[in-house]
Amino acid sequence: MTEIVSEQRSRVFTVSAAPEQPLELAWGAGSDVGLRRAANEDSVVAMPGVFAVADGLGGHAAGDVASAAAVTNLARIAKTRARRGAILQARDVVASLVAASAEILKASRGALHGSGTTVTGIAVVEHERVPALQVFNLGDSRVYAFRDHELEQLTKDHSYVQELVDSGQITAEQAEVHPDANIITRALGFGELPEVDRWLLHPVAGTRFLICSDGLTRELTDSTIAVLLGMGADPDDTVRALIDAAVAAGGRDNVTVAVIDVVAAPELASAGAAPERVPADSDAA
Repeated sequence: MTEIVSEQRSRVFTVSAAPEQPLELAWGAGSDVGLRRAANEDSVVAMPGVFAVADGLGGHAAGDVASAAAVTNLARIAKTRARRGAILQARDVVASLVAASAEILKASRGALHGSGTTVTGIAVVEHERVPALQVFNLGDSRVYAFRDHELEQLTKDHSYVQELVDSGQITAEQAEVHPDANIITRALGFGELPEVDRWLLHPVAGTRFLICSDGLTRELTDSTIAVLLGMGADPDDTVRALIDAAVAAGGRDNVTVAVIDVVAAPELASAGAAPERVPADSDAA
């Protein structure tokens, strides 16, 4: 388990073109091995510019290596961009995951089943001349937005059961308890990097974002998650409350959570609009 969480838990992001339009974020993150697993294969990064959760696949040693590679490379690019106020370029997330994929492939040579990891998160990027958020995802870890007491899943699971839901063969409720719920259709590792889902959005002040591994969502319903997010605690305390609730509910898997609060945001007409999907072949956004 690799945990890269900055001591600094808040940051104001600006771009030179519009210094009067800041984005201020506050955050917390944490992880727990749970009650059933011998080791924690999840990893997390929460530092100025990038917030992500990775859930390792392929067995203890392999999963540890893969999830660590994902968050370490994301942290590396955020540190590199720190001189720009931790504002990442649109292409940085994919470039980091390409580097992580190469590390995972090298480390897993000779392993019977290889290794890989889910990875999902949020990066602070410049979009339309102001700081914005880029949501990204591979696998079935998730990013949610919570605003006005409403919880919305922003990412879409890359899983076999999600494909069954999309084709109308089962319901979303049935997917949560399906025996093949652990089959992932896209992940970081296991060869060439697949398409990374990405979206751009301009957040609204007061929005709370949740990034989590499936160790949380397999134990807690959306309504329970929404209640815990809406209790008004700071990000660190909210992270602890979510993890404790998931462990108390069964703790069948590692549980990893990051919570990011939008304290202030650029005032734009597009703020709060539906996320804008980034084309697979585009890094200009």
